[in-house]
Amino acid sequence: MTTTKSIDSYRLTDMEEPTDEMLAQIMREAAEDARKANAEATKRFFDEIEKAAATIR
Repeated sequence: MTTTKSIDSYRLTDMEEPTDEMLAQIMREAAEDARKANAEATKRFFDEIEKAAATIR
């Protein structure tokens, strides 16, 4: 398994290709960030809808 240090030190601009493990870890972290951002945006969206509905009532 790749250590966190080697993943943290890797940059996509490096001349060498990432290992399969490194690439998988990078993709897992990106997917987790996307899930969190989506959940936050969804919550904000429905909070705004509820607020707008409350002003109409």
